[in-house]
Amino acid sequence: MSGLDPITLQVLIGGLRAACEEMGATLIRSAYSANIKERHDCSTALFDAAGELVMQAEHIPVHLGSMPDAVAAVLGEEQRPGQSWILNDPYRGGTHLPDVTLISPVFLGEELFGFAASRAHHADIGGPTAGGMPAGSRTLDEEGVVIPPTRATEAELERLAARMRAPRQRLADLRAQAAANRIGERRLAELAARHSDTTLRGGMAAILAYSERRTRAALAALPDGTYTAEDVLEDDGRGAPRDLSLRVAATIAGDSLRLDFGGTDAQVEGNLNCPLSVTRSAAFFAVRVLTDPEAPPSAGTHRPIEVVAPEGCLLNARYPAAVVAGNVETSSRVADLVIAALAAARPVPAQGQGTMNNLTLANERFTYYETLGGGQGACPDAAGPSAIHVAMSNTLNTPVEALETEFPLRVRELSVRRGSGGAGERPGGEGIVRELEALAPMSFSLITERRRHPPRGRDGGTDGEPGRNLLDGEALPSKASGALKTGQRLRIETPGGGGHGHPD
Repeated sequence: MSGLDPITLQVLIGGLRAACEEMGATLIRSAYSANIKERHDCSTALFDAAGELVMQAEHIPVHLGSMPDAVAAVLGEEQRPGQSWILNDPYRGGTHLPDVTLISPVFLGEELFGFAASRAHHADIGGPTAGGMPAGSRTLDEEGVVIPPTRATEAELERLAARMRAPRQRLADLRAQAAANRIGERRLAELAARHSDTTLRGGMAAILAYSERRTRAALAALPDGTYTAEDVLEDDGRGAPRDLSLRVAATIAGDSLRLDFGGTDAQVEGNLNCPLSVTRSAAFFAVRVLTDPEAPPSAGTHRPIEVVAPEGCLLNARYPAAVVAGNVETSSRVADLVIAALAAARPVPAQGQGTMNNLTLANERFTYYETLGGGQGACPDAAGPSAIHVAMSNTLNTPVEALETEFPLRVRELSVRRGSGGAGERPGGEGIVRELEALAPMSFSLITERRRHPPRGRDGGTDGEPGRNLLDGEALPSKASGALKTGQRLRIETPGGGGHGHPD
């Protein structure tokens, strides 16, 4: 532990965690869009000078596991005090285009000490489709404005916002991210003043090493071997439904784990492709929840894990493949896949809803985006929770009051989808019913999964109910887009979780 005593280590862990949480609170309270201020679709983290993630808030796994790749994309550039970076390019450490990352170098005196970073899903990112979440995009440029690593001057932020819908709102959200990063910079400086910069620097290294030791110890407790799993995505949004296969071989050797996704289908014409950073993010999340979820959330937990995916496959797509659904839907399936493979080495839960149920609504006056919770899989010792966001999402539903106040929408139903959870000794969680009535003409886009394939039960538990998308009572496919006339109703019934153990 670099000579750091255990008490000081825990004090620094608490101080850095509090700083990240305060960054997140600042972003949420300062943001304009409902997607950030109501749903909390954002994440914050602190990094050391080498670009390693030292601490994160308990925000969104798909954001945080890939954020180190975004910091790595600017590490080789000249760093200046007060000069931040902005990017969203999925092939340069981003996730999908609506997720914009702001990275601020932290200096103590003239020395680069680390980085403060925030990532938020913006309500619009320009491009041909409002909201930046098209159901059938083919290339990255069709999904919005692509931002390579760029110096985030005020003039540059204004220029970027001008390329998006409702530019004043987009600029307000970007400034909220800048405010969050400033909080991170200040809190790091305060911790260094309180404990000395030498102690804090040593503490960061010790946190990384401590997280790594804990994760390695948990892996070492599992039986060595290679364990395999296979799962599917339902379609790529470009035509008739067809299953896309994902495969993994998880090899535990002592205190390390290799996840090889060889055999996964090739990248597709649609947008279910993943950059490798997103695949790694989902894999890191799945391993963390099955090993030592209480270890400090740092990049140390990633060190024992090797993630391999053939270039050009769904999980390591080549530029300029479209990726907007890969970040939300394919990442969810990667997490399911890794958990399923490791079921041969330790007890795991039944499958949860395995989708974020992405919904975008827009017209010339507004853009609205949300993900919807659902039923989660039961564990060997607990029923699955109902109507909740977990796994790669970890966000909130937009409150009815906020939705109806800000947008031309009426919520006709928001309820628990009774009977959608699988039966078992421990029943699966139940999904959500969300029915919206359009009060003005608008477009819609749906990117969902588990509409044909249900979440699976485990050890004798039955499957959860698959989800359904309905327009005025008529079924829609899992990926769909179109127009809503005034008075039309869009109904989303999210999947239930699988049950665990034989029912009584």
